Amino acid sequence: MSRLTGQLPWTGSKDEVPDEDLYIPPPQNYNLTRRANATLLMLARNSDVDSAVRSVRELEDRFNHKFGYPWTFLNEEPFSDEFKRRVRNVVSSSASFGLIPHDHWFQPDSIDETKAAAGREKMVEDNIIYGGSVSYRNMCRFNSGFFYRHPLTLNYKWYWRVEPDVHFHCDIDSDPFLYMEDNDKIYGFTITMYEYHATIPTLWDTVKQFMKDYPQYINKDNAMAYMSDNQGDSYNLCHFWSNFEIADMDFWRGEAYSKYFDYLDATGGFYYERWGDAPVHSIGVGLFARKDQIHFFDNIGYEHNPYTHCPKGSGLWERGKCACNLDRSFDYDGYSCMRQWDRIW
Repeated sequence: MSRLTGQLPWTGSKDEVPDEDLYIPPPQNYNLTRRANATLLMLARNSDVDSAVRSVRELEDRFNHKFGYPWTFLNEEPFSDEFKRRVRNVVSSSASFGLIPHDHWFQPDSIDETKAAAGREKMVEDNIIYGGSVSYRNMCRFNSGFFYRHPLTLNYKWYWRVEPDVHFHCDIDSDPFLYMEDNDKIYGFTITMYEYHATIPTLWDTVKQFMKDYPQYINKDNAMAYMSDNQGDSYNLCHFWSNFEIADMDFWRGEAYSKYFDYLDATGGFYYERWGDAPVHSIGVGLFARKDQIHFFDNIGYEHNPYTHCPKGSGLWERGKCACNLDRSFDYDGYSCMRQWDRIW
């Protein structure tokens, strides 16, 4: 019986699915003895169907056809029949399609729209990417504080965030979810970089006030030295690029991160400025987890235009049959924060 719907899994034709929002194909020969309570998670629109299918197909080919983890797709509008049919055609495991609740996505009534509009106009004048977009802000807020509360994700502890139009360049022959679980990890990344200060001018001041108000949540073995060059007085803008994340949703659901997100959300900074989920997640895990609970997945070759991580560890590129160019890996590019990550060890 399906954990997601309480119904028996459907194993017939993909064109005769009785429940439009869940398809479970016939059992595959994954030859596994153990699997984590995890999902591959994508936020996408119907218009993303071509790029979404490409991303799914690549991760299936490089990883999931061997491990059979279920996919979860979320959208602020109902998924089209075309989107669901094309995704079902390339997944080796189950695929569920969920509608995001209105209050989790749209700008809250508490936001002063006159003030928010003025902020957007200023960012447009300053040529800040997505500076005038409300929908982008909705997405950042949703990814910061709501995706792990969706009815479809509540079934799971772990997620791997996958976006449309990303690329996986290497075979992944071991299970990253089980690695996280067995090694007491909370958050995994492949690329780290600087944020645009103009999008978050008051974020760090808000974080500092939170730390002052709630010191009990700050982990004594935190990763502050990755985020700040002066013991927390200012933010150096380093963050984990959150279009790739393998992480523990129970951490986001926990008391510390929940208090932190609510504190940030109450300021309206997601809309008055353009706070991204990448710095919000990175600061949260950097403060509330031990630094050794954050993991760099060097073995996963990953690309989100314009940046690529290509494995550089001894033998990883060869063992993964990687297609990426080692010389183009972003790891120690001038805009990368890997040097800040390395120094905390």
